[in-house]
Amino acid sequence: MTRCILGIDPGASGAIAFYFPDVPGRVSVDDMPLVNGSVCCVTLAHRIAQMGPTEAIVELVGSMPKQGVSSTFKFGASVGAVHGVLGALAVPYALVTPGKWKRRMGLGSDKEQARALALRTFPAVAEKFSRKKDHGRAEAALLAYYAAHIMNERDAA
Repeated sequence: MTRCILGIDPGASGAIAFYFPDVPGRVSVDDMPLVNGSVCCVTLAHRIAQMGPTEAIVELVGSMPKQGVSSTFKFGASVGAVHGVLGALAVPYALVTPGKWKRRMGLGSDKEQARALALRTFPAVAEKFSRKKDHGRAEAALLAYYAAHIMNERDAA
């Protein structure tokens, strides 16, 4: 069975990425599927089931300072939808804070840094990260890449 790691940058502007560590450079990325601005659980579940990840990593996020109540609620619903879909599909997953994985990957909070690293790490699919707004795709792909390397280090120990 081919190992496939799903990386998820949750939220409406987020994305999902399927990384295949046994085939360096192979990654498939998609924007978070939405319906009326909310995560479409049916489409998300279908895509995840289609790709058959062996494990997943999800960015552990919270509300942002000065974010409105309505925005916070909508964001929380998106995060909950992601967790629910993973649970329903029985995909084992880990959570990681943005600070932890970005620090380990040599990134700061600038979204352009993540996009630039994704372009260097996955040149075969550079078109998926070519626009400034593709930072969610970049972060999802890098999350999966991070998980592959951290899990390999843990397994080797």
